[in-house]
Amino acid sequence: MIFRSRAPERPTLDGDTIPRLRSQSRTDTTSSTSSVGVSNSRTRIVGARTGVLADVVIASVRASRAARSAVGSSWRRVAGVITPLGWSMIALVPVSLIVGHRLGWMELVVAGYAGIGLLAVAALYLIGRSAFDVELVLVHPRVVVGDQALGEIVVRNPSRFRVFGVKVEIPVGRGLAEIVMPGLRRGAVFEHAFAIPASRRGVVTVGPARTVRADPVGLVRRELVWTESAELFVHPRTIGIPSTSTGFVRDLEGNPTRDLTSSDVSFHALREYLPGDERRFIHWKSSAKTGKYMVRQFEETRRSQLVVALTLASADYRTDDEFEMAVSVTGSLGVRAIRDLRNVSVVVSEKTPEFAKRTVFAIRPLATLSRSRLLDDLTLVHHAPNALGIADVSRVAADSVTGISVAFLVCGSTVTASTLRLAASKFPVGVEVIAVICDPDAAPTMRRVPGLSVLTIGYLEDLQKSLARAAAV
Repeated sequence: MIFRSRAPERPTLDGDTIPRLRSQSRTDTTSSTSSVGVSNSRTRIVGARTGVLADVVIASVRASRAARSAVGSSWRRVAGVITPLGWSMIALVPVSLIVGHRLGWMELVVAGYAGIGLLAVAALYLIGRSAFDVELVLVHPRVVVGDQALGEIVVRNPSRFRVFGVKVEIPVGRGLAEIVMPGLRRGAVFEHAFAIPASRRGVVTVGPARTVRADPVGLVRRELVWTESAELFVHPRTIGIPSTSTGFVRDLEGNPTRDLTSSDVSFHALREYLPGDERRFIHWKSSAKTGKYMVRQFEETRRSQLVVALTLASADYRTDDEFEMAVSVTGSLGVRAIRDLRNVSVVVSEKTPEFAKRTVFAIRPLATLSRSRLLDDLTLVHHAPNALGIADVSRVAADSVTGISVAFLVCGSTVTASTLRLAASKFPVGVEVIAVICDPDAAPTMRRVPGLSVLTIGYLEDLQKSLARAAAV
């Protein structure tokens, strides 16, 4: 038996069928491209469905989200102005009315209606928004500890209507300055100065200034911030030190050092020529008289490189007053060197992080470009138990700063003489080391040990005479 395959019969398409199929193909293609591969909120809600019902569902979802967002925003604004006392009143009013009516307790009913009245009056204080131009000004952004510091608030009314008086609050450090501002007519200006405490060294944050609208009972409180915060630098107290007090090593314009060299500007003596000496320093007249080559010998002059090292280790100070005096001594020495246009480096101890595996041997240099920059940095220093001691500070400073000629070591009364000698030994030979011990309970003294001068001062003013005495010695 032989089987023969037959080709499938092709359907016969008339003229009306072809356009209908093409239209259906375009519709299917459009539908697939519009939904396939899209993952958004619509597909998560209605999937690939289209039509009026799907559009209605999407519109309702969008409307509910917008309403929920508006309600949430309004609720946050309302909740932000109601104080804890206000929330307590809102909770107690319905309880008082319900319990009072059920038990026939008229006092509770009266208290409930009184609470409703207080809430209604408090709500009136939240209506409207005042248009102000508020400016916060620091009369002097930098003051010395103990001086009077003033701030000023300036409020203008740029609107065409009279504005009611409000209370202005200005945070000052941990305190708060409250100013009652009267009503302002059109174009009026209100200015008020307030005191800023500057009894301790540090940075005092002032502001931002805000206006407060609150009811007399304290149920609601609406705050509006108008300015940015400002910083007041309270510098340590410094004294003027004569230029000669820090001149343990002179500049080129002053006296030379005792070190001898074969090439400089200050003539010292003549000596015989040695191999390696430059011929331009041969003194020919003396050579002709002696019959031997004689060369000039000079005294070395150098540019003074001062280092002022302040230890921040809490163990080096007995009280906070000692540390504050040490900061003042550091500032006085650094400011005098800056005014004399000397090369000066002011360094303080670096602190070891709390969870560090080992001690961090480092120092932090302070800015010495100007007097203000140095005192600004000294305003921010504080002693800490994990900071380097004076001996480690000296070692790191000797390795970090090159060409040191004079080193001032500033510390407290707990530092012993052996520790100071150890700190002085870290510097190269020829460096003049002066240790300044700050002890408010001690009389000013000056003693000399090999390679070290130790000055003990009880007041900051003792620094002048002690330095002058040490320089003379």
